Amino acid sequence: MYDNVCKFLAEQFSSDIAKWLLGEAIPMTELSPSELSLEPIRADSIMLLASTPLVLHVEFQTNPKIDLLFRMLDYRVRVYRRYPDKQMRQVVVYLTRSNSPLVMQNSFNLEKTRHEFEVIRLWEQPTEMFLTAPGLLPFAVLSQTDNPTAVLTQVAAEIDKIEDKRVQANVTGTAAILAGLVLEKQPIGQILRREIMRESVIYQEILQEGEEKGLQKGVERLEQAARNLLASGMAVEQVANLIGLPLERVRSLQAEGER
Repeated sequence: MYDNVCKFLAEQFSSDIAKWLLGEAIPMTELSPSELSLEPIRADSIMLLASTPLVLHVEFQTNPKIDLLFRMLDYRVRVYRRYPDKQMRQVVVYLTRSNSPLVMQNSFNLEKTRHEFEVIRLWEQPTEMFLTAPGLLPFAVLSQTDNPTAVLTQVAAEIDKIEDKRVQANVTGTAAILAGLVLEKQPIGQILRREIMRESVIYQEILQEGEEKGLQKGVERLEQAARNLLASGMAVEQVANLIGLPLERVRSLQAEGER
């Protein structure tokens, strides 16, 4: 889920991501893995952005994986085969603090083959850099800070300055989801405006995916909270408004509890 949220941010705010990783807000468009003309590439946590001179390859990771090292080489070779004249920047972004030695590795080595890439550990990055652009705000709470609650408060203040309501909703929703990596639900709900969060495209997608698959932990938590409120005697309509679940789903949960 968290990897996909980051991918969504890279898609919606590619210039902000480029400015962060490349130092320049280069206009970039998404490069579909199918354009590499080989077997399908695992694309749930990666982002391929292309401009005229280069391809930016970003991997967002919550848990270090040994196969990632080879995958970076694999992507580089695939892109070279399709676009031999383009430069390529490859960056692995680790979202959460880890003691694994894998988060320190920036190369793949095999006999005489060595391939290097960049690694960013968010918990080592200064908070200020993520408060400069809408697409970077959700990452701020994962940055170098001993007080993520205070940082999230700063993020909320910056979000309030965003005039485009759709952008504001998407940044709020993604910020809330990523904040869940380091904060409990209660302070997140207190700091970020819940009514705006519910309008976020990614928030709604997560709810929908969770309902369809029955596996999404976020939906399970929302449904459990709804059950608790129903058990306390709160009206169905009030629960739906507070939690953000569809009214019919809350009615179904109430019916289940009465069986």
